[in-house]
Amino acid sequence: MSWIKRIGFLTAFIIPLLAIFGFYLGGWWNYLTIGFVFIIIPLADSLIGEDPENMEDADALVISEQFYYRFITYIWAVFQLAFLVWASAQVASISLEVHEWIGFVLSFALVTGGIGITVGHELGHKKSALERFYSKLILMTVCYMHFYIEHNRGHHVHVATPKDPATSRKNEGFYCFWFRSVLGSYRSAWNIERASLKRKGKKVWSLKNEMIWFTILPVLLAATLTLLASIWQNRFVWEVPVFFFSQAVLAFSLLEIVNYIEHYGIVRKEISPGRYERVNPMHSWNSNHRLSNFFLFQLQRHSDHHANAIKRYQVLKHYDESPQLPSGYPAMILMAAFPPLWFKKMNPKLKDWEEKVYLKKVG
Repeated sequence: MSWIKRIGFLTAFIIPLLAIFGFYLGGWWNYLTIGFVFIIIPLADSLIGEDPENMEDADALVISEQFYYRFITYIWAVFQLAFLVWASAQVASISLEVHEWIGFVLSFALVTGGIGITVGHELGHKKSALERFYSKLILMTVCYMHFYIEHNRGHHVHVATPKDPATSRKNEGFYCFWFRSVLGSYRSAWNIERASLKRKGKKVWSLKNEMIWFTILPVLLAATLTLLASIWQNRFVWEVPVFFFSQAVLAFSLLEIVNYIEHYGIVRKEISPGRYERVNPMHSWNSNHRLSNFFLFQLQRHSDHHANAIKRYQVLKHYDESPQLPSGYPAMILMAAFPPLWFKKMNPKLKDWEEKVYLKKVG
């Protein structure tokens, strides 16, 4: 792998640095991160272009085992918790205007949701106990620990079928999808965990139930941060729980809009009642825009991720035959936020996919 790509994944740390820099500058500078993510990165994506290059399989075997790439994700997991502690201390001790609050919380959520959940997603797919622990740690900071269960054992099994709450449907706007996915994914995680415990002969309502812990732990984290800040400030610091849960909702909403983008309208062929064809690279939208892929640890090469879920981010492949997004995720997020614009741009692309893949198979 070239040195540019090796250091490219470190660019993710630019986002929190801008959030911190904007906070200390104060005022409207709190929107610096937002401008960078949704203006600068899309413009740079269009100028720099795409990266369709794949490494040789022999090289991928070596690079996938190099500790450097895992170390970056480990550092991020620890950093995210420290970042949350720092932010809680700031909102507890500094009086902010309304526009500063909004800008800071939005910027913070771009870090914890845009980058953080992406790293948590990567780590949650791995077999290592340490990596799975770090995944849970990150997801705890955004009140979305059930994602660890539902994504791996639900979404990856049922993706591109009506059974998957995280697969967006044709002509379904993001805001309708948000409610269906957020509520449906949480319910799905409970059902998965309940079924798992019953198979093992264990009680559902017990300390063995991860969903109980996953529901309680974020609340305990918020309570701990609030208690420590209140002792420090010698008053009840209401700003900390408001900040914590606000950034969490925005962070997992960012995850859900990415889910919406990645799977919009894609369906697998039903080969018999309730049974669907095997997941392949044609069943997720793909993007090879070079810069945004650096920031997102190649999450945009989502087609290969679903075909090979355990594969590490640095060796994910591009597939020419996969359905391709017109831009990277930052620009697509803005588009998805306006459903009429989204439908106008994406429905023709979805129709092309249907004609190329699904209708061809049926015929």
